[in-house]
Amino acid sequence: MSTSDTHYQDGPEPLLVKLAQSGDERAFTELLQRRQSWVRNLLRRCCGNPTLADDLAQQVFLQTWRSLKQIKDPTRFGGWLRRLTVNTWLAHQRRKDPLFDAADCDAEQAVAKPTPGLALDLDKALATLKGPVRLCIVLSYHEQLSHAEIAELTAIPTGTVKSHIRRGTSTLRELLSAYNDTSRESLDEHRQ
Repeated sequence: MSTSDTHYQDGPEPLLVKLAQSGDERAFTELLQRRQSWVRNLLRRCCGNPTLADDLAQQVFLQTWRSLKQIKDPTRFGGWLRRLTVNTWLAHQRRKDPLFDAADCDAEQAVAKPTPGLALDLDKALATLKGPVRLCIVLSYHEQLSHAEIAELTAIPTGTVKSHIRRGTSTLRELLSAYNDTSRESLDEHRQ
């Protein structure tokens, strides 16, 4: 590792954003290394499919490189990247990918037909939620956004966001009730 690589690793994110905006590929690479797990985890929670999440993350990273010059305030890179990630997910949903609904099932089906021996964890429970409900739950609990922030980010009315979160949380509690009524604790811990 060269001394200049260390400077990139130790550099503050706003400086790296400015350098990347000027075409510095090493600064951009460092930004990606810092944020790639976060982007992939957000997308994985939204779609419930690690392979699809990785594909969408690549789209996000490509779009990040193409659009980086649009950021006027480099200190807001994280929020800008979150919006780009959510917009990529929403665009994927709108395209009506034939595999998109393949993982979705009704909550009643998941509860009525549990698979014996299968440990139902939060990610599997999230996968049973419909796309917009899952997105609102992920943004609320995983990203800790307020209802108003979710509404602004997704263009879903605030009342609908609240409804999705209330309904999704209820479904998750029901699905996770097999954990000896620790589902509320699981949701609360997961939100942190």
